[in-house]
Amino acid sequence: MNLITFIVALTALISLILATLAFWLPILSPDSEKMSPYECGFDPLGTARLPFSLRFFLVAILFLLFDLEIALLLPLPWGDQLNSPLTTSLWATTILLLLTLGLVYEWLQGGLEWAE
Repeated sequence: MNLITFIVALTALISLILATLAFWLPILSPDSEKMSPYECGFDPLGTARLPFSLRFFLVAILFLLFDLEIALLLPLPWGDQLNSPLTTSLWATTILLLLTLGLVYEWLQGGLEWAE
């Protein structure tokens, strides 16, 4: 029981030290860049009704789509140990093929071009 108490106390002490350092260190050298809020590259003091390109949202959606692809394909190594690894491979190939076709379609439509 003594060892468990020591480990809990040591963990709490290290956590407290790290939290104190994380709170204290940024205050040492404040400047205008660190003190200003980050607003996705827009001027935070200007008007909120500025027009901007919808291509930003296209890139964000593509990022989310391919991030979802990674999440869907993550259990693939464990799926190969099932009774029918062919089914797992078929579903993985279907997902990759569908996403590849969608990417090719976006590319051919010019949705990935930043310059007009």
